[in-house]
Amino acid sequence: MRNCTPAWHIISNFPVSTENMKQADIIVIGAGAAGLMAASRLTRAGKKVIVLEARERTGGRIHTIQHEHGLSFAELGAEFIHGELPVTLDLLREAGISYNDTRFEMFHHHNGQIQQGDEPITGWDELMEKMNQLEQDLPLEAFLDQHFSGPEYTAMRKEITAFVNGYDTASLSEVSTFAIRSEWEHEDDEAQHRVSAGYRAMIQYLQDICTKGGSEILLQQVVQRIEWTNGSVTVYTQSNSVYQAVKVVVALPLGVLQQANGVTFEPALQQHTAALHDIGFGAIIKILLEFTTPFWMNDAAFGNPALSASTTRLVVSGETVPTYWTQTEPGSTLLTGWLGGPPAWEMREWSADEILHATLTSLHRIYQVPLKTLQSQLSGWQVVNWTADPYTRGSYAYDKVPSSAARKILSQPIQDTVYFAGEYLYEGPAMGTVEAALTSGKSVASIITT
Repeated sequence: MRNCTPAWHIISNFPVSTENMKQADIIVIGAGAAGLMAASRLTRAGKKVIVLEARERTGGRIHTIQHEHGLSFAELGAEFIHGELPVTLDLLREAGISYNDTRFEMFHHHNGQIQQGDEPITGWDELMEKMNQLEQDLPLEAFLDQHFSGPEYTAMRKEITAFVNGYDTASLSEVSTFAIRSEWEHEDDEAQHRVSAGYRAMIQYLQDICTKGGSEILLQQVVQRIEWTNGSVTVYTQSNSVYQAVKVVVALPLGVLQQANGVTFEPALQQHTAALHDIGFGAIIKILLEFTTPFWMNDAAFGNPALSASTTRLVVSGETVPTYWTQTEPGSTLLTGWLGGPPAWEMREWSADEILHATLTSLHRIYQVPLKTLQSQLSGWQVVNWTADPYTRGSYAYDKVPSSAARKILSQPIQDTVYFAGEYLYEGPAMGTVEAALTSGKSVASIITT
């Protein structure tokens, strides 16, 4: 991904050509999972929908590639189905798209060695007891400062920080303690899946429903301004095109909506704008590395023959790029690196080459393979800096203390004309997932057509 400034410049009273004006029943802004789910359901209900997408492709944070950048096959964005998630799995079955079961096996790098299993942490039982006693929500960092500030909890705090940064892509100073507690209580490590052909197959299925049903999906349409009144919407794009409809569904990533120089609403939506900032949006950098050989299988612990072929091996470490996982296909030479939370935010302006060097250096320290050997065996790579991407600005949502109240505001239609959709509006155990995005899009379509 390239590092560049967002193309959401606000131009007051810019000229508009009525020759470029198009009309529809409903405009959907954003062709990610939430937007396409909403558009496909609305199309099936007989509505003429125009989907406006800023990128040159559909899918948003879903981006499956094949034979690009020296990578045979890779998910640059969403990759797993974390649990028996009904909306995602029902949609895949409806589309006839197969998915494979997988399971995660955890490894940790400590004192120069890779060891299987979670690292034992002193104070974990006490932590869960204190969490379950908590009656008033507060940021996780404040909770830990209140109950676990002593030096005997240093290792536990370090482990929690690494987990929340990596898995939730969140900052401890903002993330809700109640949300983390709920997440840990609902973990389902045994139920994990991957879409066989990649998530792009699901995106293509939703896209086909729209286009075959008479709706349009227009790419490279950067929305700048939305003028609305009860029962009428006019959308202006950077290319001076104009779109009119009775309703609009705003399905842009939360990180884009939080930008000060982002899409403007006229009249302004002050309450909703404030609510958008009451939900957290994480930072992430994903690194895809294809090597000539799977050197990581040389480690005795990592190459444990007792592990099944359908196991995704996950390694966590204290390195600059701390987390790596494998594919499930036997002999796969693709390794994925992952950096989330404040550390990813701090590296958001690094070049792809700088991030690659930090990644290879981290692998060298974890596996004790010479850096030059790693460089010579690297046959393809791609750094996906979602945090610097102007049409994403981060990873996925996490709960702050006021997030639940904010979602209630954002989930309510504005004069039956302006609707929001996205994974950040999901209430449930699968927050920050494709399931969350699909659920939100489906819900918005249901509200509109009921």
